[in-house]
Amino acid sequence: PILEFLPTSISTTMSSGAGYDLSPTTFSPDGRLFQVEYAHKAVENSGTAIGIRCVDGCVLGVEKVLLSPLLKAGSNKQLHTLGPHHGMAFSGWAPDARQLIDRGRSEVQSYEETYGSEIPAEVLAERMAQYVHYFTLHGALRPFGVGAIVAGYDPETKKHALHMIEPNGVQYRYFGAALGKVRYLMLSCAPSRL
Repeated sequence: PILEFLPTSISTTMSSGAGYDLSPTTFSPDGRLFQVEYAHKAVENSGTAIGIRCVDGCVLGVEKVLLSPLLKAGSNKQLHTLGPHHGMAFSGWAPDARQLIDRGRSEVQSYEETYGSEIPAEVLAERMAQYVHYFTLHGALRPFGVGAIVAGYDPETKKHALHMIEPNGVQYRYFGAALGKVRYLMLSCAPSRL
């Protein structure tokens, strides 16, 4: 009787990944990477971040989610400066975002020390996206549960740029981008309002 009970209890208690969610490098039979999908869900279930590129600059905004009444005001920031002309808004897990913010700041500093000029927004976003993507390639690491919107200004070309980095390491340039709970609502009404 115990052997008959054991297989049914295991099959009913297994997660939807059925053992394929233990590593970000293990594909399920239908070609899915569950760890990356879980990272996307973390971003979808968190507060909203939005970025809009205008003629004379970029605007970043975030939804201030009050996690606890005991939380000190201003201690859970979702907008950060990466360099003199670069900023980032994020949606997702704050500890993962801090890692990405530190990486962005080090990329800005490293580029300036190496080339003697400010890093273009496209290059910064690409390097940050490669860093995020790296965490989806190795079994000992887990994907970042954060999405980021990176805005920047290139003083040499005098152009503004807005990029969104997804948890899988994909990044695109946008006129307007949104992350978080109401992403699809924001994106559906944005074209009619701009």
